[in-house]
Amino acid sequence: MHLLSIRELPKEDIETLLKLSLEMKTAWQKQQPLPSFAGKVVGMMFMENSTRTRVSFEQAARRLRLDTCTFGVMGSSMRKGESLKDTVLTLMHEGIDALVIRHHCSGAPYLAARCFHGPVINAGDGMHEHPTQALTDGMTILERKGKINGLKVAIVGDVLHSRVARSNMWLLSKMGADVHLVGPRTLMPRLAGRLPATLHYDLFPALEGADVVMALRLQKERMGQGLISSLGEYASMYQINQRTIRFAAEDCLVMHPGPMNRGLEFDDRVPDGPQSVIHQQVENGVYVKMAVFTWLFEGSKAKHEVAV
Repeated sequence: MHLLSIRELPKEDIETLLKLSLEMKTAWQKQQPLPSFAGKVVGMMFMENSTRTRVSFEQAARRLRLDTCTFGVMGSSMRKGESLKDTVLTLMHEGIDALVIRHHCSGAPYLAARCFHGPVINAGDGMHEHPTQALTDGMTILERKGKINGLKVAIVGDVLHSRVARSNMWLLSKMGADVHLVGPRTLMPRLAGRLPATLHYDLFPALEGADVVMALRLQKERMGQGLISSLGEYASMYQINQRTIRFAAEDCLVMHPGPMNRGLEFDDRVPDGPQSVIHQQVENGVYVKMAVFTWLFEGSKAKHEVAV
């Protein structure tokens, strides 16, 4: 069993993981017993820079008594030309029990899953998906709103390059939310009719009455030339600030998967304001990873332990 994408994950498994994540948080805060996987080793293969995702996986593993082996391309034989397949096979034969992989190529975790004998977790692959971030965001919404079904969620910005947007769009729509994507035409996905979301190019219709507003990082490192005319024009049209947030519901949640560019996606006040749950997203990322490890290592047993 693997966690490779939200699009392919049944709604029942999403519900299980969200409930299990909330249970992990309660158990940790109340110092109740947690599952222990002492003796198992998780390989942390991060081929892209990461702070939040890598550290949250390491923290989750530590709390569940999992040993970790963390490495990136600079410290592996891939720097010498070894293929991803051969690297994964090497890890498997060196006794790694599970593999967390972040890679700049879309689909890399699928290749790893075909070669590896244990669970593989996609920690973000190219412009494809980022399943654990979507679960983190879903958990945060559920915790603060008590539900996801029926909420209007606006996802704002560089949707084209955002694996977070893709995973969130599938998770939130499966859970019954009304998802709206908004950004410049050049940063919106193609073949939009196949997506479970409404597209906008003007910020205000997307924000109107929104229960959740999620800004995305403008991914300059993934862009070709000329996709936006200037950063200033982008901010003037799509920035979430004290003026634009007024179009959303009064009790809306403000979210960002991080890292954020203050002064571009947000002004300097909204991320620190009372509607912001950005720091709660970071905290909840650890509990989601704890739930994912438990779900993958215990399988159906983990599902029976969830209080419905």
